[in-house]
Amino acid sequence: MSLKVGILGASGRMGQAVIVAAKRLEVAVTAAVVSQQSSRYGQPIRANDADGGVCFQHADELQAGQVEVLIDFSLPQALSANLALAQRLQVPIVVCTTGLGESHQQALDQAATKIPVLYAANTSVGMTLLRQLVQLTAAALPHTDIEIIEAHHSAKRDGPSGTALALGASAAAGRGVELTDVSAGVRGDGLRQPGSIGFAVVRAADIIGEHTVLFAQPGERLELTHRVGDRHIFAQGAVQAAQWLQQQSAGRYSMADMLQLKALLQDLL
Repeated sequence: MSLKVGILGASGRMGQAVIVAAKRLEVAVTAAVVSQQSSRYGQPIRANDADGGVCFQHADELQAGQVEVLIDFSLPQALSANLALAQRLQVPIVVCTTGLGESHQQALDQAATKIPVLYAANTSVGMTLLRQLVQLTAAALPHTDIEIIEAHHSAKRDGPSGTALALGASAAAGRGVELTDVSAGVRGDGLRQPGSIGFAVVRAADIIGEHTVLFAQPGERLELTHRVGDRHIFAQGAVQAAQWLQQQSAGRYSMADMLQLKALLQDLL
């Protein structure tokens, strides 16, 4: 029997991509949630489902048993309500929303005491691997300057992106420090401070997502880059995360947990 998935933010770019990815991965989309202001409310999620297919609905209309896991691609301001919905339905939730602050992270931690929660600013498997490489490189090259350059489409709201910040956190972890203590933010005027991690942000046209972590020292530099040419990569990763999370107990998880990277690294070493 197919896993029953509910999508939060279902009418957005990524919500639509998840609907496509779910069908390809033989997962059933049984709920597609939109905001109270959405003009898509009541419409079928697919044009050829006009006669009895799943329609866009509001969160308060979801019933127990309708979904087995939720995937959230909505906005930061909806996170609290979405976590409450997951707890009401007693189902796991994969949170893919970017631009989250410290209060949001605390809300995720609190919800994870009751239900399985997986948070990923980027659900690409390749990006998950890149974060591990960045942490390893930062540890192996402790005196290099680090700059994180990211590019997205012109409509993206947050900057640096959640993925860029996650890469910064990985680099900081490799050096045994917190990103908040060494972040230089989006680089502007002024001299570089030793040990700082800087960010550069590009917003243009229809760029889906590009991230480069630059490690530089006099006479040498190393660049680790990840580029996405199709946002369905993110959707596919989110669905795979939902399939895995549905089998877990209450707690907070990451894409690295899903891929069992710690065990893999231990085996290699």
